[in-house]
Amino acid sequence: MIDPFGRAVTYLRVSVTDRCDFRCVYCMSEHMNFLPKPELLTLEELDRVCSAFIHKGVRKLRLTGGEPLVRRDVMTLIKSLGRHLDIGALDELTLTTNGSQLARHAADLHAAGIRRINVSLDTLKPDLFAEITRWGRLPQVLDGIAAAKRAGLKIKINTVALKGVNEAEIPALIEWAHGEGHDITLIETMPMGDIDGDRTDQYLPLSAVRRTLATRWTLDEMHFRTGGPARYVRVKETGGRLGFITPLTHNFCESCNRVRLTCTGTLYMCLGQDDAADLRAAVRAGASDDRLSAAIDEAISRKPKGHDFIIDRDHNRPAVARHMSLTGG
Repeated sequence: MIDPFGRAVTYLRVSVTDRCDFRCVYCMSEHMNFLPKPELLTLEELDRVCSAFIHKGVRKLRLTGGEPLVRRDVMTLIKSLGRHLDIGALDELTLTTNGSQLARHAADLHAAGIRRINVSLDTLKPDLFAEITRWGRLPQVLDGIAAAKRAGLKIKINTVALKGVNEAEIPALIEWAHGEGHDITLIETMPMGDIDGDRTDQYLPLSAVRRTLATRWTLDEMHFRTGGPARYVRVKETGGRLGFITPLTHNFCESCNRVRLTCTGTLYMCLGQDDAADLRAAVRAGASDDRLSAAIDEAISRKPKGHDFIIDRDHNRPAVARHMSLTGG
């Protein structure tokens, strides 16, 4: 699959549910209205659409949410998708999670073929964790991370940098992650969905964070890539990898190889644009594999050059109305 700008689309991110057991302040409103269940693709439908993308050249598949592990019977889908790893049609099946359900699922995830996961974690302070997530408990997440490590899963910590909230704690988070053998990536907050607050009060440019970190440590440039938008450095003093995802200070659109499928079967060709394709309609209309493939091709032909994310006092509104929990991180 080649988009209009010559970029090969080899990475599919799939939100298997818009539901989550947290209500993180930068991600969603505290009182969310989630989608009616009939609007969601069934696990079998998700399997069919994901398989269609794999047959068309997707080599990396990431399951996201909401929180993917709160969807009932989601392990059935994960185990089924693992068959594409067994035959070499898929290079990697991964998962992004808040960690709340990892303690009971970690071993099964490894058995299904997952070898690497991302865990969202913005603080190591229990009270602040509860404040950021609204509903979360830090010990539950740390227990899940420990269980994933015991199960043999490679873990990358994802930390959203929030001005005046966790910015002073970022060095301690990096030291903790590297001490545990985990990579860590810092992420700028993105203007998606109504969050009951002002994102200009949250936004912390990672260019400034990196300059501060460079006064503390030696940050050596790396060519390491995982297929996503992060750009990595090696922290000489800790020996660990540190990534930066900067959709605002330096966007990553020029090398974008990704599209995103929501739990309703809506395909977004860009995280920061509203143009989308309805694959659920094709699936539920009984479309043949060839017609589903053609619908995917038509969507890829509309993939834009990049997003239009802006956060400032003059743009105090979401760039797109949908929440990140619907699109998938």
